[in-house]
Amino acid sequence: MEQQYDSVEVYRVKRLLTELANVSGRGTELISLYIPPKRPPYDVINQLKEEYGTASNIKSDQTRTHVQDALVHIMQRLKLYKQFPENGLIVFCGYVPSPDNPANLELKYYEIVPPKPVPTSLYRCDDHFHLDILKSLLKEEDLIGVISLDLSEAGFGIIAGDRVEVIEVITSGVGSKHRQGGQSARRFERIRENEINEFFHRVAAHAKEIFIDTYRVKKLIISGPGMAKEDFFKGDYLDYRLKQATIGLVDTGYAGEEGIRETLERGEELIEGVRLIEEKKIIDRFLTEASKKDGLVVYGLEPSINAIKDGNADLIIISEDINTVRIEAQCRSCGYTTERFVQGQDVFKEKSDMAQQPCPVCGKSLWDIKVQDIVDYVTDLATQVGARVEIVSSKSEAGVMFKNFGGIGVMLRYHKK
Repeated sequence: MEQQYDSVEVYRVKRLLTELANVSGRGTELISLYIPPKRPPYDVINQLKEEYGTASNIKSDQTRTHVQDALVHIMQRLKLYKQFPENGLIVFCGYVPSPDNPANLELKYYEIVPPKPVPTSLYRCDDHFHLDILKSLLKEEDLIGVISLDLSEAGFGIIAGDRVEVIEVITSGVGSKHRQGGQSARRFERIRENEINEFFHRVAAHAKEIFIDTYRVKKLIISGPGMAKEDFFKGDYLDYRLKQATIGLVDTGYAGEEGIRETLERGEELIEGVRLIEEKKIIDRFLTEASKKDGLVVYGLEPSINAIKDGNADLIIISEDINTVRIEAQCRSCGYTTERFVQGQDVFKEKSDMAQQPCPVCGKSLWDIKVQDIVDYVTDLATQVGARVEIVSSKSEAGVMFKNFGGIGVMLRYHKK
């Protein structure tokens, strides 16, 4: 049974990838551990015990201590499992610079249940975390190729997950139907047929290079206005592998780059289940309600959070690059709590400012300060009221339109009285 796409978990993994990619160890002391499905926990723990013994040979006292501390911590956490999750488990652990003071090191443990099964066992102790396997598990496997052509041009595009990419557009060189003076109708027709035949062969050659040699698409859609797409597909032009992978022909008003984007709308049934189409439907629904005078939506950070807290949220939509965090400060003396929502790059400044402010209740400046990504905060609130959260790409046309609404919006359950 196919697993449901969890946009929040994918967002969290991508966010963690960005964080870990910027981490460097002071020695070969950062541990990366990939555990495939069905591998018994005791087997992994026995392997780590052997690595602990091997680490005793490390000459540097600090590196040896750090590696062994990390191994002990990992083993303690893995002992909590009777069996690992269905897709396996990925663990990163080691001493990394503290975000508050990079001169200080903290032992950090990161545990990930990936969206797809871990393909292989791997243990590495290095000066960086090994992230390539995790990155590969986030890639969309079922790439869909699009050829959008008429007798003037052809566009080649890729639909992958939450994005569509126009790879190339070529012109045909086919002359118009109006023959030049002095040419017989039959001679002109033969010249034009040869030009079309040559163009179709060029389209097929580009398709093979893009969709087989470079991207290895699993499915292909051919679109465009008029009969050119039918003539191209029925003729002996396409590589047999691409012909077998073709899932449909789609009528569009344009060819080339515009035709590729139009294919997304006209060919929704063919590409059902692709994340890009799912996101487009979500955003289209939001935009339809937003355009109504009494539409069941609110947007922007404060109105959205208020709607969630009121229990009036059905679906919460957040742009993946909203780049906002919630900073909560609680007075240690009297318990007074305040919060601010700030852009990610302003976190350090805002934390310092809040730490220096006197409490409006007791007047003291003794604060416990917590920072939380806005997606995590909203997801926690949504869980309490039974609302769904969807993280949408900002790369698609629909995603760009949604960003104009502040990067966050809520589909409401009812009109507030």
